[in-house]
Amino acid sequence: MAGAIIENMSTKKLVIVGVILLLFQAFAFMVGGLIADGALVHIDVGLAYRDDMNSEWTEMAHSLEQRKLSCNFTATKTHENEGRHYECDLLPFMEVGSVAHKYYLLNIRLPVNERKKINVGIGEIKDIRLVGIHQNGGFTKVWFAMKTFLTPSILIIMIWYWRRITLMSRPPVLLEKVILALGISMTFINIPVEWFSVGFNWTWMLLFGDIRQGIFYSMLLSFWIIFCGEHLMDQTERNRFSIYWKQVGPIVFGSFCLFIFDMCERGVQLKNPFYSIWASDIGTELAMAFIIVAGICACLYFLFLCFMVFQVFRNISGKRMSLPAMTKARQLHYEGLIFRFKFLMLVTLACAALTVIFFIISQVNEGHWHWGEHTVQVNSAFFTGIYGMWNLYVFAIMFLYAPSHKHYGDEQSSDAGVNIGEDMQLTTTITHVDGPTEIYKMIGKEAQE
Repeated sequence: MAGAIIENMSTKKLVIVGVILLLFQAFAFMVGGLIADGALVHIDVGLAYRDDMNSEWTEMAHSLEQRKLSCNFTATKTHENEGRHYECDLLPFMEVGSVAHKYYLLNIRLPVNERKKINVGIGEIKDIRLVGIHQNGGFTKVWFAMKTFLTPSILIIMIWYWRRITLMSRPPVLLEKVILALGISMTFINIPVEWFSVGFNWTWMLLFGDIRQGIFYSMLLSFWIIFCGEHLMDQTERNRFSIYWKQVGPIVFGSFCLFIFDMCERGVQLKNPFYSIWASDIGTELAMAFIIVAGICACLYFLFLCFMVFQVFRNISGKRMSLPAMTKARQLHYEGLIFRFKFLMLVTLACAALTVIFFIISQVNEGHWHWGEHTVQVNSAFFTGIYGMWNLYVFAIMFLYAPSHKHYGDEQSSDAGVNIGEDMQLTTTITHVDGPTEIYKMIGKEAQE
């Protein structure tokens, strides 16, 4: 039996939010005690906590676990090399989402039962090495600060945006509704509920964080499809969600599969932090297959989005053919409008590319401890940078697509009116404040003149 007391320094500095993942490697070579191929190690493990040195230990979890050994002895198996360690892959051991207590006690026992062949053929245990992975204090402070600052920022711009929509006499169009839904999902992922995990033992924080991120991924990917589609459809087809079911349906189905896969591990870990889907051969194959399929689907989605953006650009090029027939002032106005819209589409494409890259790397990074020497790590700067990029993008979309507060009358259809409106923002209307946005009218396949 082995025991270890883990001290949590969260009362001294903000360190503990996030995952603590322990892995161990514990086997030495002894002649007559070789590790058999495909050997299973049975572990009787318990976890307890207390908040001061004088109180009694309170058990958090207890479980009987199995882990398959994958070990290699590089030297010659002779008496001279007795005591040298096998080179074994690290074994997933424990994963908890919140460590709100001061001290934790970890008891590890390897029972032997020759009749039932429990812990037979696993070599001789020399020592136990634990590797802890946790969220450090510097990153936690930056992460908390970003969430605390960005939550009211996105909430304020979202309220401002929707107020502009409701001031119009017409009902909101589909694109405006989807932008609002995107802002709501961004606000949901921004809410800094992690503050509460400092003082409360909320073991469901990891699962809750994955659900929030999954909802945002679904909304963001669906928004890009509808955003491009609304600038491609004919006037009679636009503003109807039903025409996008073939594109949005697979996104929703994929998100549901993500949720089921997450529940298979994170859900069980709410009661048993020692459970791991990587512990069995079937679980490992399923996890590997899921990561590969998710990466392929993400790449296919990005290629499809590039195709839609290309169609939008081609549609814009067709609209520019009619610009030389306009007056100089009106031509300059539309040139500026098209330039700003093209820039927004390129920013959208760049944001989508970085999001897909981040999603793939995140999936690979979550499983890299189970793949031996193949290691991919996500830098904290890249993680916070992607998060900041999402917030900035959502902020810009709501700002650019909010209806103008200026009341432009019918006189703006004249050349003099266009001269006044040359520097209008992307969302101003050319006919009436309650009409659709100018770029929304213009980019459609059969734009109404």
